[in-house]
Amino acid sequence: MSLAPRLDIRQSQSLVMTPQLQQAIKLLALSNLEIEGFIAEEVERNPLLEASAAEDSDAPDREPAPEVRDERVAADELVAGTGAGDEPTLDVDYATESHQQDSVADGGSGMDGALSMTGASAGGAGGEDGPDLDAFADTSLSLADHLLAQAGPAIPHEDAFIAAHLIDQIDEAGYLTVSLLDIANRLGVPLVRVEAVLATIQTFDPTGVGARDLAECLALQAKEADRYDPCMARLIDNLDLLARGELTRLKRMCDVDDEDMADMIRELRGYDPKPGCRYGGEPAQSVTPDLFVARTKAGWAIEINATTLPRVLVNRSYYTELSGGQQDKASKAWLSDCLASANWLVKALDQRQRTIIKVATEIVKQQEAFFLKGVAHLRPLTLRQVADAIEMHESTVSRVTSNKYVSCARGLYELKYFFTSAIQSADGGEAVSAQAVKSAIRALIDTEGAKILSDDTLVDLLNAKGFDIARRTVAKYREALGIGSSVQRRRARTLEGAG
Repeated sequence: MSLAPRLDIRQSQSLVMTPQLQQAIKLLALSNLEIEGFIAEEVERNPLLEASAAEDSDAPDREPAPEVRDERVAADELVAGTGAGDEPTLDVDYATESHQQDSVADGGSGMDGALSMTGASAGGAGGEDGPDLDAFADTSLSLADHLLAQAGPAIPHEDAFIAAHLIDQIDEAGYLTVSLLDIANRLGVPLVRVEAVLATIQTFDPTGVGARDLAECLALQAKEADRYDPCMARLIDNLDLLARGELTRLKRMCDVDDEDMADMIRELRGYDPKPGCRYGGEPAQSVTPDLFVARTKAGWAIEINATTLPRVLVNRSYYTELSGGQQDKASKAWLSDCLASANWLVKALDQRQRTIIKVATEIVKQQEAFFLKGVAHLRPLTLRQVADAIEMHESTVSRVTSNKYVSCARGLYELKYFFTSAIQSADGGEAVSAQAVKSAIRALIDTEGAKILSDDTLVDLLNAKGFDIARRTVAKYREALGIGSSVQRRRARTLEGAG
């Protein structure tokens, strides 16, 4: 065996995850709003890139630049599984392509067949004339600001720091979450002084704020309504018995008859268990759909919501101006890198749109019965089924359906919603979706009437409908729907009758 150094030539194959390929894969998993932020960062980094509104189409000097071919395979080609020879062109002929600028109702003449794609960069619903959902967001003061404004004239100046600390420890529901003894030790003041400040805060609006538990919160509101008599005090002190529906025991403890007990329960129901929720908190965030699906005479129209997706352009005039001047070797290399990066981003975004449309089209095809008839007709569907149908990898479909929402006539749904497990049919027929079973369970419980249905009864009724399902599965689906057990529902029904 020779130990001398030598040179060998070996041939091997390997898949290299280039930075461009990694970024192209990352783009698939981003929602339209996240893509908007990504584009903003790229525009700031690359002087040849510009982002314009989706409606802007009159930019003669800022068109997608011609592609720059090199020895590398484009990242979007690897993601889509296509070779360099069959790469789709990125130039869009607006005279022949069918693009909808505002909503799916604006067009549809260019579609043929049961399913059609109206363009990867088609516009979404809404527009500048549509309703501004953000205008409905809560712009009121936060609960802490509301309480501090009341504390100014009500709390002595020397106790203002105690009030500020107490208010800071009140959560969004209006409850004090820290013990008074800990606050007294932390501030180095007597406990009786902290209790006096808290008593003042508990007189602020909203009534019940500053309570340390539910019983104290309801007691404060009962005192404000002048209904805190000994009977009401005993009822509030025994809320656990009320939750269990032990009305006979409560009537004996409170020394009241059926009519008085019903009146007291009705009074408690009128109180707010979370008074702080009326103020401040995080404003409700509306979900922006990434896709629109609508039925037309020609079939299904599926389009990208371009109102949240700016159009990326390459400033060719600026590139010509920079490349025409005197440059050193480093400047030329930097300019070439900027142009290549800009071209890649345009191609990657275009391929992302096409991939999303392709996946969404197959989902609509597989779940057409849902879009026509509702959740009861939702079919079992897996990522592999969609991936095999469109000849893509399962991981690509998973990335495309992550954090994406589709708006249709039946509402707003996450794309992941359409992938559900299968429940075998009791009669040996076609399997049904787990979402369809959940819908059937909710429908049965909503119409159960005075006779509360147990889980065993639900199993029998579902088997009669053709669902072969076990009792533990019924209990799991019922809990996932946020529906209580038969005992809890019977207890709630008893309390409703008493109130």
